[in-house]
Amino acid sequence: MNSQPIANSGEQLRDIKSLLEIPDSSYYLFWGLVIFGIVLLAAVLFFAVRKYLEYRRANLAKIYLAKLHEINWNNPKESAYAATHYGRLLATDERRKELFEQLEPLLEQYKYKKEVDAVNDETLKKFKLYMQVADESV
Repeated sequence: MNSQPIANSGEQLRDIKSLLEIPDSSYYLFWGLVIFGIVLLAAVLFFAVRKYLEYRRANLAKIYLAKLHEINWNNPKESAYAATHYGRLLATDERRKELFEQLEPLLEQYKYKKEVDAVNDETLKKFKLYMQVADESV
């Protein structure tokens, strides 16, 4: 064995160089992938929710139209309230809004009185026209 003192062993190691710093971008790659994943997930959720709401809106229009078809004009007061409510919800495009604005004053005469007469022909014709346009567009 070598019997040299420990101090000499330090002199022998002088030619060893210090550690080199290796550039490591894995930290940035990790956070880049995490952020990309979050953005991708948010985009997928956004489009899925938007598609669901469009589908739901279409279904709601069909439900409102079915409710309008179910109106029984034997009780004019309740029928006028129902026709006004569902007609307003269904009036989303220009043509239906215009027809509803013409129909609404005719329905008003049946709503706020204690006793009301039977529904007149003009009101029924306007309502049927509104229903025909709503059937075509929904």
